[in-house]
Parts: sequence; structure tokens; C-alpha cells
Amino acid sequence: MLCLSEILLQHHELQTFEELVGVVESRARGGELFFQMDVRPPFPDTPESWEDRLEAAFAAAGKPR
Repeated sequence: MLCLSEILLQHHELQTFEELVGVVESRARGGELFFQMDVRPPFPDTPESWEDRLEAAFAAAGKPR
């Protein structure tokens, strides 16, 4: 299971929410099946709907083409 806190610990270089979305998509394409949003992203540009955005990015990127 992929945890958001794990991504944030592994990717200290992330500066924006959009960069985080890219990493989530990449991990989903890499075969992760489950995603847990256990912390709020600490970026100033994190939208109020951050959970929906990350869930949608993970689900869309993980779909087979």
C-alpha cells in the first residue's frame, strides 16, 4: 500500500502540489494498487479538494490502457 506520508518522506525535493500529483501518478503507473492519504500535503498551493485530486490522479494513472 502506498501512503502519502511515505511519498513525502522519500521526495524532499517536492515544492508544489502539482509535483506531488506527478509522483502519485508515476507510482500508480508503477503498479501500486492501493493509496492511503494519511497526512495533508504541506504545500502552500494544496487545494481544499486535495484528497479528491490525488485519488483521481492515482485512479486514472493506474488504469490499464
